[in-house]
Amino acid sequence: MEAKRKRRGWRVPWNVALGLGLAAIVLAAALLSSWIAPFDPTRMAVGPRLAGPSAKFLFGTDEFGRDLFSRVLTGARLSLGIGFCAVVSGLAVGGLVGLVAAFAGRLIEAVLLRVIDVLYSFPDTLIALALVAFLGPGIVNATIAIAISLVPFYARVAYGLAAAERAKPYIEAARLAGINSGRLVRVHVMPNIGQSLIVMATLGFSSAILSAAGLSFLGLGVQPPSPEWGAILASGRNYITKAPWILIFPGLAICLTVLSFNLIGDSLRDLADPRRKRTS
Repeated sequence: MEAKRKRRGWRVPWNVALGLGLAAIVLAAALLSSWIAPFDPTRMAVGPRLAGPSAKFLFGTDEFGRDLFSRVLTGARLSLGIGFCAVVSGLAVGGLVGLVAAFAGRLIEAVLLRVIDVLYSFPDTLIALALVAFLGPGIVNATIAIAISLVPFYARVAYGLAAAERAKPYIEAARLAGINSGRLVRVHVMPNIGQSLIVMATLGFSSAILSAAGLSFLGLGVQPPSPEWGAILASGRNYITKAPWILIFPGLAICLTVLSFNLIGDSLRDLADPRRKRTS
């Protein structure tokens, strides 16, 4: 009985397996799209206009006769690249702001928190839209806008985690030992909150992909003929009744990608929660 219980404890939950499997497929498509894609994703008239899915064109063709399967595969690289760069940048800046607010003194803490609260009161999509409208459309500007829109969220998360660590006795002991705030954050605080920040970054990755697709759908993100998922959806919305596959396949790609990283993020959050460990 004890051996069976141990073997059962090592079993991977279905949601973890599903999330990792879907994420692996999406990442493989992004990394290997140049070799897997049967056609140039921007080349027109490789087949009939608005042709349905077939053995030659697995996802059909769009209004310019471009192979939709090749465009969706290449779009994975663009969408994941935008999401990754935006999340890493937003986490780096937001995490730094949150840590500074927690350890730089009462005055700086009050000022930074008020600024963060003002920015956090606006939806991140609205901030991204305003920034792209100011900077101009394009993949670089869209990435910058999404990264900035994520800064208030990660700043609040980092501040909350750092403030909780600040109240613990070992921090006071380190201060009494003469350790300055910079070394205190690097050596003691970051190792303790880093796992939680990574979990929040995984969950925020889905939001970044959705924001990138939304900006491209509105014509403010990746510009045609680049095959980003949101841009493909935008080009196919006029053919929703005549050629619904132009919307179905990139829409499924977005849904499955968001689902996979949400499942992974939820699993990491459960593993990082000590209360769940005790009850499992």
